[in-house]
Amino acid sequence: MGSPGLRPLLLVLLDCCASVSAQAAATPPVTTEGFNSTEAAWMTLRPALSPRPPGTPKAPGPFSGPRPTPVTDVAALCVCDLSPAQCDVNCCCDPDCSPVDFSVFSACSVPRVTGDSQFCSQKAAIYSLNFTANPPQRIFKLVDQINPSIFCIHITNYKPALSFINPEVPDENNFDKLMETSDGFSLNSESEISFTIQSDAPDTAKYEYGVRLQTSDSFLRFPSPLTSSLCTDDNPAAFLVNQAVKCTRRINLAQCEEIEALGMAYYSSPKILRVPGLRTKAEIPITVQSILMESLNKTLARLEDTDVLNQALVEAGDVKICTNVVLEVKYSLTYTDAGEITKADLSLLLGTVSSAMLPLEQKFEIRFIQQNTKPVPLSGNPGYVVGLPLAAGFQPQKGSGIIQTMNRYGQLTILRSTAEKDCLALEGIRTPVLFGYDMQSGCKLRLTKAITCQLAVQKVKSLLKGHGFPDYVAPFGNSRAQDVLDWVPIHFITQAPHMKDSCQLPVALVIEVKWTKYGSLLNPQAKIVNVTANLIASSFPETNSGNERTVLISTAVTFVDVSAPAEAGFRARPTINAKLPFNFFFPFV
Repeated sequence: MGSPGLRPLLLVLLDCCASVSAQAAATPPVTTEGFNSTEAAWMTLRPALSPRPPGTPKAPGPFSGPRPTPVTDVAALCVCDLSPAQCDVNCCCDPDCSPVDFSVFSACSVPRVTGDSQFCSQKAAIYSLNFTANPPQRIFKLVDQINPSIFCIHITNYKPALSFINPEVPDENNFDKLMETSDGFSLNSESEISFTIQSDAPDTAKYEYGVRLQTSDSFLRFPSPLTSSLCTDDNPAAFLVNQAVKCTRRINLAQCEEIEALGMAYYSSPKILRVPGLRTKAEIPITVQSILMESLNKTLARLEDTDVLNQALVEAGDVKICTNVVLEVKYSLTYTDAGEITKADLSLLLGTVSSAMLPLEQKFEIRFIQQNTKPVPLSGNPGYVVGLPLAAGFQPQKGSGIIQTMNRYGQLTILRSTAEKDCLALEGIRTPVLFGYDMQSGCKLRLTKAITCQLAVQKVKSLLKGHGFPDYVAPFGNSRAQDVLDWVPIHFITQAPHMKDSCQLPVALVIEVKWTKYGSLLNPQAKIVNVTANLIASSFPETNSGNERTVLISTAVTFVDVSAPAEAGFRARPTINAKLPFNFFFPFV
């Protein structure tokens, strides 16, 4: 005999399985897209169980209740649609692709799109290609996907659990309260760090952004200042995170030979794993490319030999100096698009340290270079340089980064003028917007009597804005694409006369870029603070005589300096507020 306590649990599980399995199987439509044909087929997701007799009501189970409403419409979601207003290759869910594009696809890069996999029932969009048809066709299915696990979300009775809770932002009112609830800063011991590395090691055989670089014994250390300016040696170097820091060390000069962080071997001896988790035949040694030697009088000399040099203490009477001390470290790591480290280079600056140079300041830098690629030129570092193109891009969806074209001279362009002045001949011919250069261009558009206003509006907008007008402009010449909040949005304004029942034809696009001088007075940097694009329209010209109408189309770019006048500031002279004792002049007064 079994335990009586298990009977209710068994009944609950059986009732759960019955309630899940007794749901009617959906019969979604299957759409096949070809050149000129659209046919509907039907597919049964799973065989239905024995139906209930008619008129028999469904018994209410313990899990009856409202199902979670899907947050995402999987039929409209397309994660491989990266190019706006363009068809991405092998992206079967791209709305910009036509049946002609689907016929030349080799496979669907994203065959299935689903929502939250923890729900008991949810919609799933399935994409595939029918190569037996001539020409090949795309097949789209929207099915109900059932989660076979009994531990799935069936009833939503706590709605805040379906979204993240906004963290409390510290301010002057709640800072003390947050500090009381915080545990403060703590550093793990060496054993705890090695245990964390083994437990947090990614299962995939590739490095991902932000993952610490693993070595044969632990991880690649990149000394950095944390809570103070002092160097912390247990800070790991992260994949694809370029850093340049400086920190100080408080050392005893007499013990400089015993401090590992001052020696060259501390930075050149680790062997980086090509991919995380693989420790056999996948170690990349660090190659020393150059060694510069700095003397006490700050003169530099390059050493021909790159062998490891150990720091040494030299005593001359009462004066103690330490030679071959590491002052600067520069890592240069080469990686592939598959997330593998292929090469590790190291450049060092060694010097001689005396007691007058304490505490010792060290500089560390690490940068990542993709294999078989050339470095991308910038339009300034950080401020824009006059004559270089503006950096611009798109944000395909909220929360994503900025997408830019590889051609930096094609990110923000205007219509280009030619000697013919024919707008139809200028389609696709653009010129980049260069920082600091006011530009103006135009052409003539000849409209026949047969061309309608709506058709002319679409043509002129395509001429003025070009293919894929950007949404954002970088504030600095070296702004990163992932820092979306720093980018300046382009405010698009349409100006047209207020006339009822009249078609408005765009005739001009005026772009105004406001910039300011940012930073020190000695070396100010150009920063873009506002960008406005005004699309000016006018009434569609009517034909009085003849069969052609000529419309002047123009574009203009102006740069406006909105810098506030710099005012030199001086400290106020200190005032002496001293009082003499009351009996200072006793006994004369």
